[in-house]
Amino acid sequence: MNSEPVVGLVVTGIGTVDADGFDFRTALGRHGYKYLPAASQYFLAAAKRALAQAGPDALEAVGPEQRGAAVGTNSAAVALHHRMDRTVTETGAGDLSPVTAPYFSINLFGSRLATEHDLKGFNLTLTSPRVAGLEALQTGQRALASGRARRLLAGATEEALPEGEPGAGLSEAGAVALVLEPEPAARSRGAAALGRVGVRSFFLPPKAAASAEGAEHAAALLRDALDALGHRPDRPLAVTAVLDGSPVGAAMAAALDEKALGGRALGGRALVGQPERVPAGAGALEPVARVAAALGAPEGHPHAVVTAAAEGNAAVCLITPGARLDAPAGADASAVAEAPAIPEAPAGADASAGSEQPMSGRRRGSDR
Repeated sequence: MNSEPVVGLVVTGIGTVDADGFDFRTALGRHGYKYLPAASQYFLAAAKRALAQAGPDALEAVGPEQRGAAVGTNSAAVALHHRMDRTVTETGAGDLSPVTAPYFSINLFGSRLATEHDLKGFNLTLTSPRVAGLEALQTGQRALASGRARRLLAGATEEALPEGEPGAGLSEAGAVALVLEPEPAARSRGAAALGRVGVRSFFLPPKAAASAEGAEHAAALLRDALDALGHRPDRPLAVTAVLDGSPVGAAMAAALDEKALGGRALGGRALVGQPERVPAGAGALEPVARVAAALGAPEGHPHAVVTAAAEGNAAVCLITPGARLDAPAGADASAVAEAPAIPEAPAGADASAGSEQPMSGRRRGSDR
């Protein structure tokens, strides 16, 4: 493996999949996919579309050991686990399907992707609430920066939650995949650079968020994240916030309110219009879908996608569209370190790693 660090990563392919109307036979082929969990099918199809846009040599230009993948999910395995629990309690573990039983491990949901595209550098699954998809971009880019690979497939995938499961009414179902590679490599093969993305994750303790100083705490973390990502305060910035109504979500929303914080919300940054507020779904898909949309937008301004979960996990993704790549920005300082958090250990924030057009939350049709 070439341990030379990779810098200057750009996105060269974007693939999105909506569960509504999805047919794996059409998207992937008639044979070999029937028994894959839906979330695996969605991400395979999204990756296929992203690679088609990036070009046939996007991965083949490097060896298998130089290719990596990272996928974020919160609910890919929930429906499967429910079915397995029901089988065990009703008829016994001997009746579990040998085809689907291995997917009890969340790390296996990306295994077919690694097999099909010969990804031997690394294959990671991240599960932090709501930020898992953005953390997949962050962790994948960090791995490339350390020399573990030279090409990256990253994104998020979700399967609808079962009826009665907490958050089922806000289920997300579908996938988004991005192809990232060094900018010189993209230029040398004539591929279009769609833009750069950099992610900074941090933690806002729910107790701190609910306090009178919650908005100030959140604003400080957002300012630090944008500074670390290389965004200069004098550059116009569009903002999309994917948030819920929890104390953490409310604090983050208030942190983006210039009037509430007397112009100190984002360190005096000039915002392009009012921040766009998008209701968060139950999983990690919507924030990545908004990143994909910002990469495809004709507007040339840098764009920040902000998201947070009730548990306190939070992240910012700074998108520099392709038209702005030659402008001085430093926006791809991406994800090499995490922003400082208010001290308190984030519950459930660990990433799980294994060897294995906005989507509007991709709610199930019955919930729209």
